[in-house]
Amino acid sequence: MSQHSEPSARAGGVGWALVITGVAGFMAALDNLVVTTALPSIREDLGGGLHDLEWTVSAYTLTFAVLLMFGAALGDRFGRRRLFAVGLSIFTLASAAAALAPGIDSLIAARAVQGVGAAVMMPLTLTLLTAAVPAEKRGMAYGIWGAVNGLAVASGPLIGGALTEHVSWQWIFWLNVPLGIALLPLARLRLAESYGSGARLDVTGTLLASTGLFGIVYGLVRGPVDGWTGQSVLLGLFTGSALLAAFVLHSGRAKNAMLPMRLFRSRAFSGINAASMLMYLGMFGSIFLLSQYLQGVLGYSPTEAGLRMLPWTGMSVLVAPVAGILSDRIGGRPVVAAGLFIQATGLAYLSVVATADASYGSQLPGLVLSGIGMALFFAPASALVMASVTAEEQGVASGANNALREVGGALGIAIMSSIFSAQGGYESAQAFVDGLRPAIAVGAAVLALAGLAALAVPARRGAVLAMAEATGPEEPSKVLETTASR
Repeated sequence: MSQHSEPSARAGGVGWALVITGVAGFMAALDNLVVTTALPSIREDLGGGLHDLEWTVSAYTLTFAVLLMFGAALGDRFGRRRLFAVGLSIFTLASAAAALAPGIDSLIAARAVQGVGAAVMMPLTLTLLTAAVPAEKRGMAYGIWGAVNGLAVASGPLIGGALTEHVSWQWIFWLNVPLGIALLPLARLRLAESYGSGARLDVTGTLLASTGLFGIVYGLVRGPVDGWTGQSVLLGLFTGSALLAAFVLHSGRAKNAMLPMRLFRSRAFSGINAASMLMYLGMFGSIFLLSQYLQGVLGYSPTEAGLRMLPWTGMSVLVAPVAGILSDRIGGRPVVAAGLFIQATGLAYLSVVATADASYGSQLPGLVLSGIGMALFFAPASALVMASVTAEEQGVASGANNALREVGGALGIAIMSSIFSAQGGYESAQAFVDGLRPAIAVGAAVLALAGLAALAVPARRGAVLAMAEATGPEEPSKVLETTASR
Protein backbone atom coordinates (compact mmCIF):
# COMPACT_ATOMS: atom_id res chain seq x y z
CA MET A 1 0.00 0.00 0.00
CA SER A 2 1.54 3.26 -1.01
CA GLN A 3 1.83 6.38 1.03
CA HIS A 4 3.82 9.57 0.99
CA SER A 5 4.63 12.28 3.49
CA GLU A 6 5.64 15.88 3.18
CA PRO A 7 8.93 16.84 4.79
CA SER A 8 8.74 18.74 8.06
CA ALA A 9 11.32 20.93 9.68
CA ARG A 10 9.93 20.38 13.14
CA ALA A 11 12.50 20.53 15.93
CA GLY A 12 12.28 17.72 18.47
CA GLY A 13 9.76 15.98 16.24
CA VAL A 14 9.63 12.72 18.19
CA GLY A 15 8.94 14.44 21.50
CA TRP A 16 6.28 16.72 20.08
CA ALA A 17 4.61 13.82 18.25
CA LEU A 18 4.46 11.81 21.49
CA VAL A 19 2.93 14.74 23.35
CA ILE A 20 0.35 15.59 20.67
CA THR A 21 -0.77 12.03 19.89
CA GLY A 22 -0.54 10.92 23.52
CA VAL A 23 -2.73 13.75 24.82
CA ALA A 24 -5.24 13.29 21.98
CA GLY A 25 -5.43 9.55 22.62
CA PHE A 26 -5.78 10.19 26.35
CA MET A 27 -8.76 12.48 25.74
CA ALA A 28 -10.57 9.99 23.51
CA ALA A 29 -9.89 6.99 25.77
CA LEU A 30 -10.78 8.90 28.92
CA ASP A 31 -14.26 9.72 27.65
CA ASN A 32 -15.15 6.04 27.47
CA LEU A 33 -15.38 5.72 31.28
CA VAL A 34 -14.99 9.23 32.73
CA VAL A 35 -18.74 9.74 32.66
CA THR A 36 -19.61 6.61 34.68
CA THR A 37 -19.03 8.08 38.16
CA ALA A 38 -20.79 11.29 37.13
CA LEU A 39 -24.04 9.54 36.14
CA PRO A 40 -25.89 9.99 39.47
CA SER A 41 -25.05 13.72 39.48
CA ILE A 42 -26.10 14.10 35.85
CA ARG A 43 -29.37 12.34 36.61
CA GLU A 44 -29.99 14.59 39.61
CA ASP A 45 -29.18 17.76 37.67
CA LEU A 46 -30.70 17.07 34.24
CA GLY A 47 -33.29 14.45 35.09
CA GLY A 48 -34.04 11.47 32.88
CA GLY A 49 -34.41 7.77 33.48
CA LEU A 50 -32.12 4.79 33.19
CA HIS A 51 -32.50 4.74 29.41
CA ASP A 52 -31.22 8.32 29.23
CA LEU A 53 -28.16 7.43 31.30
CA GLU A 54 -27.52 4.48 28.98
CA TRP A 55 -27.49 6.78 25.97
CA THR A 56 -25.19 9.23 27.77
CA VAL A 57 -22.52 6.51 27.66
CA SER A 58 -23.58 4.54 24.57
CA ALA A 59 -24.03 7.52 22.24
CA TYR A 60 -20.26 8.01 22.47
CA THR A 61 -19.16 4.38 22.26
CA LEU A 62 -21.56 3.56 19.43
CA THR A 63 -20.58 6.40 17.09
CA PHE A 64 -16.94 5.79 17.97
CA ALA A 65 -17.28 2.11 17.09
CA VAL A 66 -19.08 2.37 13.77
CA LEU A 67 -17.00 5.26 12.40
CA LEU A 68 -13.57 4.15 13.64
CA MET A 69 -12.45 2.41 10.45
CA PHE A 70 -14.14 5.02 8.26
CA GLY A 71 -12.19 7.73 10.08
CA ALA A 72 -8.89 5.99 9.37
CA ALA A 73 -9.85 5.65 5.70
CA LEU A 74 -10.71 9.35 5.49
CA GLY A 75 -7.26 10.18 6.83
CA ASP A 76 -5.59 7.93 4.27
CA ARG A 77 -7.41 9.64 1.45
CA PHE A 78 -7.51 13.31 2.42
CA GLY A 79 -4.45 13.65 4.64
CA ARG A 80 -3.90 12.22 8.09
CA ARG A 81 -2.79 15.42 9.79
CA ARG A 82 -5.65 17.35 8.20
CA LEU A 83 -8.27 14.81 9.29
CA PHE A 84 -6.69 14.50 12.72
CA ALA A 85 -7.22 18.26 13.14
CA VAL A 86 -10.80 17.93 11.89
CA GLY A 87 -11.55 15.12 14.33
CA LEU A 88 -9.89 16.99 17.20
CA SER A 89 -11.92 20.12 16.41
CA ILE A 90 -15.18 18.17 16.36
CA PHE A 91 -14.30 16.42 19.62
CA THR A 92 -13.36 19.70 21.34
CA LEU A 93 -16.47 21.57 20.20
CA ALA A 94 -18.71 18.63 21.15
CA SER A 95 -17.09 18.53 24.60
CA ALA A 96 -17.99 22.19 25.11
CA ALA A 97 -21.54 21.47 23.93
CA ALA A 98 -21.81 18.59 26.42
CA ALA A 99 -20.64 20.85 29.26
CA LEU A 100 -23.21 23.49 28.28
CA ALA A 101 -26.06 21.02 27.69
CA PRO A 102 -29.29 22.36 29.21
CA GLY A 103 -31.00 18.97 29.22
CA ILE A 104 -30.34 15.26 28.98
CA ASP A 105 -31.29 15.05 25.29
CA SER A 106 -28.83 17.73 24.27
CA LEU A 107 -26.14 16.03 26.36
CA ILE A 108 -26.76 12.74 24.55
CA ALA A 109 -26.56 14.49 21.18
CA ALA A 110 -23.27 16.15 22.16
CA ARG A 111 -21.88 12.79 23.29
CA ALA A 112 -22.74 11.29 19.91
CA VAL A 113 -20.86 14.09 18.13
CA GLN A 114 -17.94 13.56 20.52
CA GLY A 115 -17.82 9.95 19.34
CA VAL A 116 -17.69 11.11 15.72
CA GLY A 117 -14.70 13.33 16.48
CA ALA A 118 -12.93 10.59 18.43
CA ALA A 119 -13.50 8.08 15.62
CA VAL A 120 -11.74 10.37 13.16
CA MET A 121 -8.99 11.48 15.54
CA MET A 122 -8.07 8.31 17.44
CA PRO A 123 -6.98 5.90 14.67
CA LEU A 124 -4.77 8.59 13.14
CA THR A 125 -2.76 9.27 16.30
CA LEU A 126 -0.56 6.21 15.82
CA THR A 127 -0.05 6.90 12.12
CA LEU A 128 1.12 10.41 12.82
CA LEU A 129 3.36 9.20 15.63
CA THR A 130 4.95 6.69 13.26
CA ALA A 131 5.68 9.37 10.69
CA ALA A 132 7.73 11.26 13.28
CA VAL A 133 9.58 8.36 14.93
CA PRO A 134 12.56 6.51 13.40
CA ALA A 135 11.95 2.80 12.91
CA GLU A 136 14.43 1.79 15.60
CA LYS A 137 12.58 3.86 18.23
CA ARG A 138 9.01 2.93 17.37
CA GLY A 139 8.71 0.16 19.94
CA MET A 140 9.47 2.60 22.75
CA ALA A 141 7.13 5.22 21.26
CA TYR A 142 4.27 2.74 20.93
CA GLY A 143 4.82 1.62 24.51
CA ILE A 144 4.58 5.19 25.83
CA TRP A 145 1.54 5.91 23.66
CA GLY A 146 -0.19 2.73 24.84
CA ALA A 147 0.65 3.39 28.50
CA VAL A 148 -0.85 6.90 28.30
CA ASN A 149 -4.06 5.55 26.80
CA GLY A 150 -4.19 2.72 29.32
CA LEU A 151 -3.82 5.29 32.10
CA ALA A 152 -6.83 7.14 30.69
CA VAL A 153 -9.00 4.03 30.88
CA ALA A 154 -7.76 3.19 34.38
CA SER A 155 -8.20 6.69 35.78
CA GLY A 156 -11.48 7.53 34.02
CA PRO A 157 -13.84 6.75 36.93
CA LEU A 158 -11.53 8.47 39.43
CA ILE A 159 -11.08 11.64 37.35
CA GLY A 160 -14.81 11.76 36.65
CA GLY A 161 -15.61 11.29 40.32
CA ALA A 162 -13.14 13.90 41.55
CA LEU A 163 -14.26 16.56 39.07
CA THR A 164 -17.94 15.85 39.74
CA GLU A 165 -17.56 16.09 43.51
CA HIS A 166 -15.13 18.99 43.84
CA VAL A 167 -16.12 21.14 40.84
CA SER A 168 -19.12 19.94 38.83
CA TRP A 169 -19.95 17.13 36.42
CA GLN A 170 -19.70 19.61 33.53
CA TRP A 171 -15.93 19.72 34.05
CA ILE A 172 -15.48 16.14 32.87
CA PHE A 173 -16.22 17.69 29.46
CA TRP A 174 -14.68 21.15 29.97
CA LEU A 175 -11.38 19.38 30.64
CA ASN A 176 -11.12 18.50 26.95
CA VAL A 177 -11.58 22.06 25.69
CA PRO A 178 -8.28 23.74 26.67
CA LEU A 179 -6.38 20.58 25.75
CA GLY A 180 -7.98 20.49 22.31
CA ILE A 181 -7.37 24.20 21.71
CA ALA A 182 -3.70 23.81 22.65
CA LEU A 183 -3.20 20.72 20.46
CA LEU A 184 -4.62 22.15 17.24
CA PRO A 185 -1.84 24.65 16.42
CA LEU A 186 0.80 22.19 17.67
CA ALA A 187 -0.49 19.54 15.28
CA ARG A 188 -0.26 21.98 12.37
CA LEU A 189 3.27 23.08 13.25
CA ARG A 190 4.84 19.89 14.58
CA LEU A 191 3.33 16.97 12.65
CA ALA A 192 4.07 15.97 9.06
CA GLU A 193 1.26 15.37 6.59
CA SER A 194 0.95 11.88 5.09
CA TYR A 195 -1.46 10.01 2.84
CA GLY A 196 -2.47 6.41 2.24
CA SER A 197 -3.54 4.66 -0.93
CA GLY A 198 -6.61 6.80 -1.58
CA ALA A 199 -8.83 3.75 -2.02
CA ARG A 200 -12.58 4.27 -2.36
CA LEU A 201 -14.46 4.84 0.88
CA ASP A 202 -17.06 2.27 1.88
CA VAL A 203 -19.88 4.73 2.50
CA THR A 204 -22.58 2.09 1.98
CA GLY A 205 -21.05 -0.27 4.51
CA THR A 206 -20.62 2.51 7.05
CA LEU A 207 -24.26 3.60 6.72
CA LEU A 208 -25.56 0.04 6.97
CA ALA A 209 -23.48 -0.75 10.05
CA SER A 210 -24.27 2.57 11.75
CA THR A 211 -28.02 2.49 11.27
CA GLY A 212 -28.24 -1.23 11.98
CA LEU A 213 -26.41 -1.00 15.30
CA PHE A 214 -28.36 2.11 16.26
CA GLY A 215 -31.64 0.26 15.63
CA ILE A 216 -30.65 -2.68 17.81
CA VAL A 217 -29.32 -0.55 20.68
CA TYR A 218 -32.40 1.70 20.46
CA GLY A 219 -34.66 -1.33 20.75
CA LEU A 220 -32.73 -2.71 23.72
CA VAL A 221 -32.73 0.64 25.51
CA ARG A 222 -36.42 1.38 24.93
CA GLY A 223 -37.62 -2.18 25.61
CA PRO A 224 -37.94 -1.82 29.41
CA VAL A 225 -39.63 1.59 28.98
CA ASP A 226 -42.07 0.92 26.12
CA GLY A 227 -42.47 -2.85 26.53
CA TRP A 228 -40.77 -5.50 24.43
CA THR A 229 -43.77 -5.77 22.13
CA GLY A 230 -43.98 -2.02 21.59
CA GLN A 231 -44.05 -0.91 17.96
CA SER A 232 -40.93 1.28 18.18
CA VAL A 233 -38.99 -1.43 20.02
CA LEU A 234 -39.83 -4.16 17.52
CA LEU A 235 -39.17 -1.79 14.63
CA GLY A 236 -35.74 -0.93 16.00
CA LEU A 237 -34.76 -4.54 16.67
CA PHE A 238 -35.99 -6.00 13.39
CA THR A 239 -34.86 -3.12 11.20
CA GLY A 240 -31.49 -3.05 12.89
CA SER A 241 -31.04 -6.79 12.43
CA ALA A 242 -32.03 -6.55 8.77
CA LEU A 243 -29.59 -3.71 8.14
CA LEU A 244 -26.76 -5.62 9.82
CA ALA A 245 -27.57 -8.64 7.66
CA ALA A 246 -27.39 -6.36 4.61
CA PHE A 247 -24.05 -5.07 5.90
CA VAL A 248 -22.70 -8.62 6.07
CA LEU A 249 -23.87 -9.34 2.51
CA HIS A 250 -22.42 -6.06 1.26
CA SER A 251 -19.10 -6.64 3.00
CA GLY A 252 -18.83 -10.08 1.47
CA ARG A 253 -19.10 -8.65 -2.05
CA ALA A 254 -17.67 -5.12 -1.98
CA LYS A 255 -14.15 -4.65 -3.31
CA ASN A 256 -13.17 -2.06 -0.68
CA ALA A 257 -15.38 -3.23 2.18
CA MET A 258 -14.94 -1.51 5.53
CA LEU A 259 -14.92 -4.96 7.16
CA PRO A 260 -14.06 -7.75 4.69
CA MET A 261 -16.02 -10.86 5.62
CA ARG A 262 -13.21 -13.07 4.34
CA LEU A 263 -11.31 -12.37 7.54
CA PHE A 264 -13.90 -14.32 9.54
CA ARG A 265 -13.06 -17.50 7.64
CA SER A 266 -10.10 -17.71 10.00
CA ARG A 267 -11.07 -19.51 13.21
CA ALA A 268 -8.39 -17.54 15.03
CA PHE A 269 -9.75 -14.17 13.86
CA SER A 270 -13.36 -15.12 14.56
CA GLY A 271 -12.54 -16.53 17.99
CA ILE A 272 -10.52 -13.61 19.31
CA ASN A 273 -13.00 -11.05 17.96
CA ALA A 274 -15.93 -12.89 19.53
CA ALA A 275 -14.01 -12.97 22.81
CA SER A 276 -13.20 -9.25 22.56
CA MET A 277 -16.77 -8.19 21.86
CA LEU A 278 -18.17 -10.36 24.66
CA MET A 279 -15.51 -9.13 27.08
CA TYR A 280 -16.44 -5.50 26.51
CA LEU A 281 -20.13 -6.39 26.71
CA GLY A 282 -19.71 -7.86 30.19
CA MET A 283 -17.19 -5.28 31.41
CA PHE A 284 -18.87 -2.04 30.28
CA GLY A 285 -22.33 -3.10 31.39
CA SER A 286 -21.01 -4.05 34.83
CA ILE A 287 -19.02 -0.85 35.41
CA PHE A 288 -22.03 1.20 34.28
CA LEU A 289 -24.19 -0.30 37.03
CA LEU A 290 -21.56 -0.77 39.75
CA SER A 291 -20.47 2.87 39.67
CA GLN A 292 -24.07 3.89 40.36
CA TYR A 293 -24.42 1.22 43.05
CA LEU A 294 -21.41 2.54 44.96
CA GLN A 295 -22.93 6.03 45.09
CA GLY A 296 -26.68 5.55 45.03
CA VAL A 297 -26.89 2.54 47.35
CA LEU A 298 -23.72 2.48 49.48
CA GLY A 299 -23.52 6.26 49.80
CA TYR A 300 -19.99 6.91 48.60
CA SER A 301 -19.16 10.28 47.10
CA PRO A 302 -18.17 10.42 43.40
CA THR A 303 -14.47 10.60 44.32
CA GLU A 304 -14.77 7.73 46.80
CA ALA A 305 -16.58 5.66 44.19
CA GLY A 306 -13.84 6.34 41.62
CA LEU A 307 -11.15 5.34 44.12
CA ARG A 308 -12.99 2.15 44.97
CA MET A 309 -13.15 1.20 41.29
CA LEU A 310 -9.36 1.42 40.93
CA PRO A 311 -8.66 -2.20 41.96
CA TRP A 312 -10.58 -3.09 38.79
CA THR A 313 -9.72 -0.37 36.30
CA GLY A 314 -6.16 0.28 37.51
CA MET A 315 -4.94 -3.30 37.88
CA SER A 316 -3.54 -3.28 34.34
CA VAL A 317 -0.61 -1.12 35.52
CA LEU A 318 0.59 -3.99 37.74
CA VAL A 319 -0.52 -7.06 35.81
CA ALA A 320 0.01 -6.10 32.15
CA PRO A 321 3.81 -6.71 32.25
CA VAL A 322 3.18 -10.16 33.73
CA ALA A 323 0.65 -10.87 31.00
CA GLY A 324 3.27 -9.97 28.37
CA ILE A 325 5.87 -12.30 29.92
CA LEU A 326 3.39 -15.15 30.17
CA SER A 327 2.19 -14.76 26.59
CA ASP A 328 5.81 -14.79 25.40
CA ARG A 329 6.40 -18.09 27.17
CA ILE A 330 3.17 -20.01 26.71
CA GLY A 331 1.33 -18.14 23.94
CA GLY A 332 -1.51 -15.65 24.07
CA ARG A 333 -4.48 -18.01 23.97
CA PRO A 334 -4.19 -19.50 27.50
CA VAL A 335 -3.43 -16.08 29.00
CA VAL A 336 -6.45 -14.44 27.34
CA ALA A 337 -8.76 -17.32 28.27
CA ALA A 338 -7.52 -17.37 31.87
CA GLY A 339 -8.03 -13.63 32.14
CA LEU A 340 -11.61 -13.88 30.91
CA PHE A 341 -12.46 -16.74 33.28
CA ILE A 342 -10.87 -14.87 36.20
CA GLN A 343 -12.90 -11.78 35.36
CA ALA A 344 -16.05 -13.89 35.11
CA THR A 345 -15.29 -15.28 38.58
CA GLY A 346 -14.86 -11.77 39.95
CA LEU A 347 -18.20 -10.62 38.55
CA ALA A 348 -19.98 -13.74 39.78
CA TYR A 349 -18.59 -13.05 43.25
CA LEU A 350 -19.79 -9.43 43.12
CA SER A 351 -23.27 -10.55 42.08
CA VAL A 352 -23.46 -12.70 45.22
CA VAL A 353 -22.08 -10.25 47.80
CA ALA A 354 -23.92 -7.15 46.56
CA THR A 355 -26.44 -6.05 49.19
CA ALA A 356 -27.99 -2.77 50.25
CA ASP A 357 -25.45 -2.43 53.07
CA ALA A 358 -22.42 -4.37 51.80
CA SER A 359 -19.01 -3.30 53.09
CA TYR A 360 -16.28 -2.36 50.65
CA GLY A 361 -14.08 -5.08 52.12
CA SER A 362 -16.61 -7.72 51.06
CA GLN A 363 -16.56 -6.43 47.48
CA LEU A 364 -12.79 -5.98 47.18
CA PRO A 365 -11.94 -9.59 46.18
CA GLY A 366 -14.39 -9.38 43.26
CA LEU A 367 -12.99 -6.06 42.09
CA VAL A 368 -9.39 -7.32 42.29
CA LEU A 369 -10.23 -10.52 40.41
CA SER A 370 -12.04 -8.54 37.72
CA GLY A 371 -9.07 -6.18 37.41
CA ILE A 372 -6.54 -9.01 37.14
CA GLY A 373 -8.65 -10.73 34.51
CA MET A 374 -9.05 -7.57 32.45
CA ALA A 375 -5.31 -6.86 32.61
CA LEU A 376 -4.46 -10.39 31.46
CA PHE A 377 -6.71 -9.92 28.44
CA PHE A 378 -5.57 -6.76 26.68
CA ALA A 379 -2.01 -7.13 25.37
CA PRO A 380 -2.16 -10.86 24.52
CA ALA A 381 -5.52 -10.35 22.78
CA SER A 382 -4.00 -7.66 20.58
CA ALA A 383 -1.16 -10.00 19.66
CA LEU A 384 -3.63 -12.76 18.78
CA VAL A 385 -5.52 -10.41 16.47
CA MET A 386 -2.31 -9.53 14.64
CA ALA A 387 -1.23 -13.17 14.38
CA SER A 388 -4.60 -14.28 12.99
CA VAL A 389 -4.23 -12.54 9.60
CA THR A 390 -1.59 -11.83 6.99
CA ALA A 391 0.63 -8.76 7.19
CA GLU A 392 -1.40 -7.02 4.47
CA GLU A 393 -4.62 -7.50 6.44
CA GLN A 394 -3.40 -6.43 9.86
CA GLY A 395 -4.57 -2.84 9.59
CA VAL A 396 -8.15 -3.82 8.77
CA ALA A 397 -8.03 -6.60 11.37
CA SER A 398 -6.94 -4.27 14.15
CA GLY A 399 -9.56 -1.67 13.25
CA ALA A 400 -12.26 -4.34 13.14
CA ASN A 401 -11.24 -5.67 16.54
CA ASN A 402 -11.39 -2.24 18.15
CA ALA A 403 -14.73 -1.46 16.51
CA LEU A 404 -16.23 -4.75 17.72
CA ARG A 405 -15.00 -4.05 21.24
CA GLU A 406 -16.76 -0.69 21.29
CA VAL A 407 -19.91 -2.27 19.86
CA GLY A 408 -19.76 -4.81 22.65
CA GLY A 409 -19.56 -2.00 25.20
CA ALA A 410 -22.65 -0.28 23.83
CA LEU A 411 -24.58 -3.56 23.69
CA GLY A 412 -23.45 -4.47 27.20
CA ILE A 413 -24.85 -1.30 28.71
CA ALA A 414 -28.14 -1.77 26.84
CA ILE A 415 -28.55 -5.47 27.64
CA MET A 416 -27.52 -5.37 31.29
CA SER A 417 -29.58 -2.24 31.93
CA SER A 418 -32.60 -4.03 30.45
CA ILE A 419 -32.07 -6.89 32.91
CA PHE A 420 -31.65 -4.38 35.73
CA SER A 421 -34.91 -2.63 34.80
CA ALA A 422 -36.82 -5.90 34.56
CA GLN A 423 -35.77 -7.02 38.05
CA GLY A 424 -35.31 -3.77 39.97
CA GLY A 425 -34.96 0.00 39.64
CA TYR A 426 -34.15 3.26 41.40
CA GLU A 427 -37.11 3.23 43.81
CA SER A 428 -35.04 2.12 46.81
CA ALA A 429 -31.64 0.71 47.72
CA GLN A 430 -33.07 -2.81 47.80
CA ALA A 431 -34.77 -2.34 44.43
CA PHE A 432 -31.43 -1.31 42.94
CA VAL A 433 -29.73 -4.38 44.37
CA ASP A 434 -32.56 -6.60 43.12
CA GLY A 435 -31.83 -5.40 39.60
CA LEU A 436 -28.04 -5.25 39.96
CA ARG A 437 -27.43 -8.84 41.06
CA PRO A 438 -28.99 -10.65 38.07
CA ALA A 439 -27.51 -8.13 35.66
CA ILE A 440 -23.98 -8.66 37.02
CA ALA A 441 -24.54 -12.43 37.01
CA VAL A 442 -25.36 -12.23 33.30
CA GLY A 443 -22.19 -10.19 32.81
CA ALA A 444 -20.23 -13.01 34.46
CA ALA A 445 -21.85 -15.57 32.17
CA VAL A 446 -21.02 -13.46 29.12
CA LEU A 447 -17.36 -13.27 30.19
CA ALA A 448 -17.29 -17.04 30.64
CA LEU A 449 -18.59 -17.36 27.06
CA ALA A 450 -15.81 -15.01 26.01
CA GLY A 451 -13.32 -17.36 27.64
CA LEU A 452 -14.73 -20.28 25.65
CA ALA A 453 -14.47 -18.22 22.46
CA ALA A 454 -10.81 -17.52 23.26
CA LEU A 455 -10.19 -21.25 23.67
CA ALA A 456 -11.55 -21.72 20.14
CA VAL A 457 -8.51 -19.82 18.81
CA PRO A 458 -6.02 -22.39 17.46
CA ALA A 459 -2.95 -22.78 19.64
CA ARG A 460 -0.19 -20.81 17.95
CA ARG A 461 3.28 -20.06 19.18
CA GLY A 462 4.92 -16.76 18.57
CA ALA A 463 1.90 -14.50 18.67
CA VAL A 464 3.92 -11.81 20.36
CA LEU A 465 6.67 -12.14 17.77
CA ALA A 466 4.05 -11.66 15.09
CA MET A 467 2.92 -8.52 16.86
CA ALA A 468 6.47 -7.22 16.94
CA GLU A 469 6.98 -7.94 13.26
CA ALA A 470 3.73 -6.13 12.51
CA THR A 471 5.16 -2.83 13.74
CA GLY A 472 7.90 -2.81 11.15
CA PRO A 473 6.08 -1.77 7.94
CA GLU A 474 5.64 1.79 6.84
CA GLU A 475 2.02 1.87 8.00
CA PRO A 476 1.93 0.59 11.58
CA SER A 477 -1.20 2.55 12.28
CA LYS A 478 -2.79 0.26 9.79
CA VAL A 479 -1.31 -2.54 11.84
CA LEU A 480 -2.35 -1.37 15.29
CA GLU A 481 -4.77 1.51 14.89
CA THR A 482 -6.14 1.88 18.41
CA THR A 483 -5.14 -1.50 19.82
CA ALA A 484 -2.72 -0.18 22.40
CA SER A 485 -5.37 2.01 23.99
CA ARG A 486 -7.68 -0.90 24.81
